[in-house]
Amino acid sequence: MMKVIGVAFSLFIVGNVHAETFDWGALKLSRIELQLPLLTVQGENGLLACGYVDVDTCNKTGEACAIVSGVRTHDDMLTKPVLAVSNAARLLGVEMGMTGTQALELMR
Repeated sequence: MMKVIGVAFSLFIVGNVHAETFDWGALKLSRIELQLPLLTVQGENGLLACGYVDVDTCNKTGEACAIVSGVRTHDDMLTKPVLAVSNAARLLGVEMGMTGTQALELMR
């Protein structure tokens, strides 16, 4: 017999957006298990990624990419500030310092 001891969930507030109600819509979420997870969220026009992804490479390939760091889940990515932006993402309006949520809204 299995017994449920507890259930945990996290609640992140991003402006007026809660992570558990964030509309992931047509976004493609990827997670690769490494020492720290390699996380990406791909929209139609660009990519929000963790620090494993290199903006210089995205610049070489013309990809729109914004980087956040210190994340372990896709929900974490919503609240963290963007630390690096590719040239193509900058053309979409993505700027360093905005939240992952704000960057994703521009790259949907």
